[in-house]
Amino acid sequence: MKMRRKMLTIALTALCTGMFAQEPANGTAGTLSLSLVEAQEYAVANNKSLQNASLEVKKAYAQRWQTIAAMLPQVDGTAQFTTMFDYQMDMKGMKIAMPANITHTVTASIGLNGQAIMGALLNNLAIEMQDITRAQSESEIRANVMSSYLTVLVMEDIVALLDSSLTNIEHLAAMTQRSVDVGAAEQTAADQIVVKANALKNSINSNKRNVELARNSLKVLLGVGVDTDLRLTQTLDELLSASSALDLLSQNFDINNNYNYQLLVKNTELAKKNVTMAGLAYTPTVSAYYQYTAKKYFSDESTLNMSAPHMAGVSVSIPIWSSGKRAAGVREKKIAYQEAVNTLNETTDNLGIQNQQLRFNLSNAYETYMNERDNIEVTKRVFRNTTNKFEHGVASSLELTNASNDLISAQSSYVQAVMSLVNAQVELAKFLNNN
Repeated sequence: MKMRRKMLTIALTALCTGMFAQEPANGTAGTLSLSLVEAQEYAVANNKSLQNASLEVKKAYAQRWQTIAAMLPQVDGTAQFTTMFDYQMDMKGMKIAMPANITHTVTASIGLNGQAIMGALLNNLAIEMQDITRAQSESEIRANVMSSYLTVLVMEDIVALLDSSLTNIEHLAAMTQRSVDVGAAEQTAADQIVVKANALKNSINSNKRNVELARNSLKVLLGVGVDTDLRLTQTLDELLSASSALDLLSQNFDINNNYNYQLLVKNTELAKKNVTMAGLAYTPTVSAYYQYTAKKYFSDESTLNMSAPHMAGVSVSIPIWSSGKRAAGVREKKIAYQEAVNTLNETTDNLGIQNQQLRFNLSNAYETYMNERDNIEVTKRVFRNTTNKFEHGVASSLELTNASNDLISAQSSYVQAVMSLVNAQVELAKFLNNN
């Protein structure tokens, strides 16, 4: 029995240890390995701004119910205690006691007009607009995660390129110093290369800080703690492949999928319904009520009770004259509707132009990226060949320095091309709602 109890204790301990060894919750230290798609899904599930956007949709539903409930019967109950301090009413010599009493009243009422009904319909539009806004926020989160994810990879690529350049420069400095030692070169040439190496070291340290800043920005989007060890499982070459760019360029633009367009369409519908809403100010308001009253006297003396136990009534309020206020309100809403229509038409034209421009930007950025990627390979070969010639005394230190400068320049152009490609790809994916 003791052995079984000991085995059970060990098993429970192992189970608890396994449970607590799982991936930590948000805000705690741990390791989080994510691909781009996984990072986007993680951000959608945990980003606080997106959670607020979902709460706004729920608020819109609550506001709609408030509007509908205002048109349904409303029931209120009151209890009122009254005392006249034993006062007796004198009615032609007859004393009528006015004892203390408590009155219970229950009132049911309902009021309805055209504007109230239209208000409920407007709330339906408000819910649809909030839902579009939530979807737009989700799309923006995905686009921002994609941009930050790629930025981290680009910054890490920059550091790797600078490290490679530093290795080349240090190798060049060592060779130049050997040439100086044997009298084949001047000390000034070696010193200049050392200065360039120090500048590269400073640039590397600066870019390493930029990598950490980019990682922290991604962590904010993911909603994880700053101490989380974030590991990106995809490479820059995988995400910036020819297929990914061509897939985006081959997708047709459907304006109905654009969230800005959807919001403007709903806004135009809202403006049109507001015209109807203003016109309904001319309609009457119908109200009805029922009231039940029960009075309890705290005395056995006869008294005069003039409170009717049941009461009901119906009223109709008809607007007659408002000195042109209602007419001006209708004109105002008609003007607002026309403005909304103009904005929608203008945006429709602009979105078509923006689609063409973003496609051109991505196509141009991708061509530039491919060219710069080829150029950097060429300059690497030239630098290696010049280095070999310099070691064998065939090339001068000036030729070697020029080859090194060309390599660093090619690396800089390559980095700029990568950043342009990242931005162009993210912008078009966001525009096409494909992120």
